[in-house]
Amino acid sequence: MGFMKAVQVSAPGGNFEVVQREIPEPKENEVLLKVEACGICHGDAIVKEGHFPGINYPRIPGHEVIGTIDRVGAQTCAWQPGQRVGVGWHGGHCFTCSACRRGDFRGCENSLITGISTDGGYAEYMVARSEALVTIPEELSSAEGAPLLCAGRTTFGALKSCCAKGGDLVAVHGLGGLGHLAVQYAAKLGFKTAALSRGTDKEELAYRLGAQIYIDTSAADAARELKNHGGARVILSTAPDSKAITALVGGLARNGQMIIVSAPADMIQISPLGLLQNGLSIIGFSAGSMEEAINFSIVSGVLPMVEVFPLEQAAEAYQKMITAKVHFRSVLKMGG
Repeated sequence: MGFMKAVQVSAPGGNFEVVQREIPEPKENEVLLKVEACGICHGDAIVKEGHFPGINYPRIPGHEVIGTIDRVGAQTCAWQPGQRVGVGWHGGHCFTCSACRRGDFRGCENSLITGISTDGGYAEYMVARSEALVTIPEELSSAEGAPLLCAGRTTFGALKSCCAKGGDLVAVHGLGGLGHLAVQYAAKLGFKTAALSRGTDKEELAYRLGAQIYIDTSAADAARELKNHGGARVILSTAPDSKAITALVGGLARNGQMIIVSAPADMIQISPLGLLQNGLSIIGFSAGSMEEAINFSIVSGVLPMVEVFPLEQAAEAYQKMITAKVHFRSVLKMGG
């Protein structure tokens, strides 16, 4: 079958290693993808640092993958070689557990996670389950499209399913890899959009992305500022900062909703009385449809800002992501 270049992690806390590996063979209901691009996401730290139990090493990370189908395994009649497809965090489901029988495939008790329970897209080729694939339209470039399969899916899904209606004030906390997409989506969905970030260096960018309000969280009480604007119907927190999330709850309007799509390590302390008195809710969101995010992005013109790296520079690209120095998504592009 031949060999491919890949980047793997051999043990929790280990370095990224550029290696030659055999090109894998697709099994039943699998396809072999020739990878075009793979986004680098904060979730890749799970493999890098070993945050999940039971990860089999060495493992190739990467769950924002766009490529073309090189070959299909047995019984993969829905997909054909040459089709351009993508695969995200959800790497497949069993179809038989209680969640799958309800149609809740993301709640599958035996679900696969791309780049964590299976090898991912930091490679020239990867195998993917047929049910996890999505068609990628030709007008969407691979480098810009890859982050939509996780960062785009999550932020668009959260805003599309939130309690806010057109014209309501929606605040996006954080203006990084997730937040810069969320601001665009919020504005295009017709919300009065506020961007919350530390300092003033991203203020001009926030307005350019569609925000009507910018709040420097280092210079003002962000919750009080939101209340001065009538309170936020929804606050979408994309920044992994538990203390900031706690402080922002007070900026919600009555019956408002705090949606958390980041994963801060520290506990969040919330007063139950404040929730009860004002009918507030706090939820986590990690779902959303890749197809819906892709289609809306094409129609509305929402795209991520990306820095592109060759596969061999995966370590550098990951480091820029993990230290929040990338503007705003690192993407590996195969072939340079």
